[in-house]
Amino acid sequence: MHFKFSSTFFLVSSLASTVLSCPTATEGKFGFAKPKSTDLRGPCPALNALANHGFLPRDGRNVTIRQVLQVSKGIFFVPAYAFLYSVQQHKDIYNVDSALLLGVAKLGLLTSSEPDTFTLDDIKLHGTIEFDASLSREDFAVGDNSKFNESIYSTYANSNPGVSFYNVNSTGKAMFDRLALQEKKNPQITNTDKEIGFRSFTAALPLAIFGNVTTGVAPKKFVDIWFREERLPFAEGWGVPSCAIDTKSLPPLIGSVKTASRWTSSGGCPYVRTGAGDAPTLDSKAICKQLDGLTKGK
Repeated sequence: MHFKFSSTFFLVSSLASTVLSCPTATEGKFGFAKPKSTDLRGPCPALNALANHGFLPRDGRNVTIRQVLQVSKGIFFVPAYAFLYSVQQHKDIYNVDSALLLGVAKLGLLTSSEPDTFTLDDIKLHGTIEFDASLSREDFAVGDNSKFNESIYSTYANSNPGVSFYNVNSTGKAMFDRLALQEKKNPQITNTDKEIGFRSFTAALPLAIFGNVTTGVAPKKFVDIWFREERLPFAEGWGVPSCAIDTKSLPPLIGSVKTASRWTSSGGCPYVRTGAGDAPTLDSKAICKQLDGLTKGK
């Protein structure tokens, strides 16, 4: 019996091989690489990790809001012959709904001198999205608010001894302890309801991404690698969350973390710094005064 193999067969076989061999998040284009000395990184381990894997520019420059939203929850098309197969390669790295990130991303753009891009280093600007009493960085007024600090992170790393996971209670305890320490250490601490909002959001996020958005329980090994190495722990068994982290699922976890942190304000009015200048150019001091006046019956 003789078989006639057409050139079409070989073309289709070749194309199928191309699709199946597309690089994954742990190899090829998206493999982890430590940043070079000339690369820029900032106070956000989530963005730093994406840059270290090449999902964002590896040099940390010219980052756009669209890139951040797409890589957090986006679709990357197989570039070669995708129209023949209608094949899509999904790279929803954190599987976080864009609606949760859009506001933060836009605020990040305020830290840049460019009209539509920012660097990962830009967002360390104090008073925009960066905040004091971080779980992994020093306060701006007393140290380096950009680079990971193991001594500071040890408060979180030691918050749930004897078990292999972090949860809402251990995260809240670490937040409470970190704030108490920084209030003594940093007389210029900024700690208003704006800061606790960001602090609770960023503390809840790794519990959801590396664990379960409903229970708020996440393996320490995944979270620790993410913070310490700014690497996505694929090799250790982590996978992209199967359920979307969205505006319905995450806010309850954020609220639970905030409650567990037993937060109290250090005083002052919330503000957003809109540029690299020293003064907060968009603040709410006038509103605070009005509210104080109403409270005091004036």
